[in-house]
Amino acid sequence: MKYVILIGDGMADRPIAELGGRTPLEVAQTPNLDALAGIGTLDLVRTLSPELPAGSDIANMTILGYDPHEVYTGRAPLEAANLGLELSAGEIAYRCNLVNLGAGTDGQEVMVDFSAGHIGTDEARELILELERRLGGNDLHFHVGASYRHIMIWSDIPGEEAPNRVSCTPPHDIMGQPIRNYLPADYGTNKLHRLMEAARGILENHPVNQRRKQAGKLPANGIWLWGAGDAPRLESFQQLHGLSGSMISAVDLLKGIGKLIGFRVVSVPGATGYLDTNYLGKAEYALRELEDQDLVYLHVEAPDEAGHNGDLSAKIQAIENFDHLVVGTIRKGMPRFGEYKIMALPDHSTPIELRTHSREPVPVAICSSREAGETVDKPERRFSEEEAKLSPHIWEQGWRLMDYFLAGI
Repeated sequence: MKYVILIGDGMADRPIAELGGRTPLEVAQTPNLDALAGIGTLDLVRTLSPELPAGSDIANMTILGYDPHEVYTGRAPLEAANLGLELSAGEIAYRCNLVNLGAGTDGQEVMVDFSAGHIGTDEARELILELERRLGGNDLHFHVGASYRHIMIWSDIPGEEAPNRVSCTPPHDIMGQPIRNYLPADYGTNKLHRLMEAARGILENHPVNQRRKQAGKLPANGIWLWGAGDAPRLESFQQLHGLSGSMISAVDLLKGIGKLIGFRVVSVPGATGYLDTNYLGKAEYALRELEDQDLVYLHVEAPDEAGHNGDLSAKIQAIENFDHLVVGTIRKGMPRFGEYKIMALPDHSTPIELRTHSREPVPVAICSSREAGETVDKPERRFSEEEAKLSPHIWEQGWRLMDYFLAGI
């Protein structure tokens, strides 16, 4: 038996007036997702707990079968794991975004762009290394990630309670808003504020940003620290389920989770974590991984990025690309393995109207090789939020879905 889990990050949404009260999933042409829903099962699953942050870290750990209430320590440690950074006792990792800050209409400093115009990794590396040279030291270190996503580790944390007293807001949640009310709060506030201010002074006139401004691009003129946490506590997937697995994603968060649970983490050429990612390559690599792995977890970030940017047409296009190039390629390639199961879902909603994550349950389709081979006519069914609401079953404890998915055909 081979298993594939296909994640269209942030695909789910809310009804949009511009679409006649429909969602992007209802408008997008998704024949492959519809086929999975039509011949298999279509339910709702709650991937985000009201007690925990509404992040992709929580959602994807939940889908993978881990109860986040038991294992979650913060987002940044998961991303740090992908960079090979092991946190020692007393060390806290922070996600360090390169961002663009600017003056609002009332003169207050606002979060213009949480990604600094999706700055490339080569330019970002120069900036992060400069911050490490100028601000790094015995207790603080900056580590290069990808694009705008980087890691800072603070190692002089006194007391075991410190990680739970750090309050940080994700920058993609405050686009266009004054940052004053969202700066890191509680433990370490003064030190973190001074660090962010010092970084602003270093980055503002850095040659990389001078070149970006001359080219009409947004400069990465600030950092934003968030997602703080200490070393995560995750059992391997093999220990829990007796199966080997591979992780295919362009973002450090998913790669880090993959490494921590013992998956083989696969890098796909042209996978960017953005709208221009190599959709087809991800699907082809997934099929290749299944030749000697039991399960592949394939994650596509593009719909989520469009949601955060409030770009409706880009979100619809990203969903269609996911359907045609990822889901379609997987459906076509799976029969050669004999028995198989496919599960497809968003990890959470990223509504265009909110430009951030929301906590409502999301649709999940599961189809097996046995169902795919049936000749009995089945009613047409769209892969959508509204269709999924017709199911009598909602997975309120989302981490239990994995056991169901793996329980035979």
